[in-house]
Amino acid sequence: MNMNHADYQIVAFPKMRRVMINFMREAQRQHSVHALIAVDVTKPRQRLRAYKARTGESLSFTAFIIACLAKAVDENKSVQAYRKGRHRLIVFDEVDVITMVEREAGGQKMPADHIIRAANKKTFREIHNEIRAAQAEKVEKFKWMERFALLPTFVMGLVWWALRQDPHLRKRFGGTVGVTSVGMFGIGAGWGITIPYGPLTLVLGGIDYKLGVVDGRIEIREYLYMTISFNHAIIDGAPAARFTQRLKELIENGFGLEEISAAPCEEQASRLEVHHV
Repeated sequence: MNMNHADYQIVAFPKMRRVMINFMREAQRQHSVHALIAVDVTKPRQRLRAYKARTGESLSFTAFIIACLAKAVDENKSVQAYRKGRHRLIVFDEVDVITMVEREAGGQKMPADHIIRAANKKTFREIHNEIRAAQAEKVEKFKWMERFALLPTFVMGLVWWALRQDPHLRKRFGGTVGVTSVGMFGIGAGWGITIPYGPLTLVLGGIDYKLGVVDGRIEIREYLYMTISFNHAIIDGAPAARFTQRLKELIENGFGLEEISAAPCEEQASRLEVHHV
């Protein structure tokens, strides 16, 4: 119940924030390291713009990033391993990507988790369609989270303990890798750093225009600010660096966008948006 005073008001603490507090407390147990990089996304964004100009359909940039991430993880599955006790790792074959989607609820937009199962076996278009379908789902599907928020703190702790002990449960409810986008909320240029829960989390920040060198020419390019968080208890620095380089290559080369590539004349027209200096 709200209580108004002359210079302040007392409002109820949102139940859902209790879930987030317990989640962050559990996530802080992980030994995370963060890599902050800028990736040239000029080429894939040109293709997405050319496709929209030709068809009128706006395709998900996050879906493209997820397709690239799933491919990179598929080539090096050790980055998505979960610990099983002290002496074993569970390395899953499928790349289950948990991401956030915005959905309408009571006239307001709210973020909700969605797991794209076996993303390494899906095309960019399939991932895009799944994200759009998730955005249109009815919010009643997530009422269980409100009931979970009513549990006593020690019961929530038991739930997190159970998830910690069983990699298969963690995969079922949290996927194997995560993608979150602070750019979707209108944040400008810059990186975002989260408190990761899984072995690998990708945070998409803003996109900015910067000078870059392409084929010996200086051009104005579009750069995505991206943070990759690894569980250092599982992934060492050198493998993490190689994985980061491979992911960067896939994104910059527009992996998965071949199926929606524009005709040569339209592709050439889209390049006019990149100015030479």
